[in-house]
Amino acid sequence: MAISEEELIEGCCKENSKAQQKLYDAYSSSMYPVALRYSKMQQEAEDILQEAFIKVFKNIKTFRKDSSLGYWIKRIVINTALNYQRSKLYLYPMVDVTDLRKHSGTEVTLSSFGYKELMVMIQKLPTGCQIIFNLYAIEGYKHHEIADMLEISEGTSKSQYARAKSLLQKWILENNPEEYERAGGN
Repeated sequence: MAISEEELIEGCCKENSKAQQKLYDAYSSSMYPVALRYSKMQQEAEDILQEAFIKVFKNIKTFRKDSSLGYWIKRIVINTALNYQRSKLYLYPMVDVTDLRKHSGTEVTLSSFGYKELMVMIQKLPTGCQIIFNLYAIEGYKHHEIADMLEISEGTSKSQYARAKSLLQKWILENNPEEYERAGGN
């Protein structure tokens, strides 16, 4: 017998372990890739996911139903990942926009790459670039929102995004001869 989302939420509010397991089963597979985008290794992503679901179960009583349950859980996963990475952010130097050099004038498209290939490239980015690239390019936040979330300047957010794009373009051009030729490489 299928259980409705409302019944699932109600069961989790009552700390029913079966309801919690069903909620986890329903959402963990779609939330794992979110955690993975903000981490360098699978183990980190698994830790983030586990911590996020502990927060979900602890705070489900505060879910106001003004958004979908999936969106609410995703926000918790993202915030958990950001908190997990926040201390690391300050260990790496942030690059100012004026210090960036463009790789080339050609934009490289990511659409020709598979999900796993993109994940590997994103995970190779320096931590600050990786987080900001995910928030801006994938999650759709604006630079001023990212700056507020991470307690950095808007310029730093923009520079880290530009650096991430530049690194990704460089890696794509180096590892994809067809793109390199189209970009005017030698």
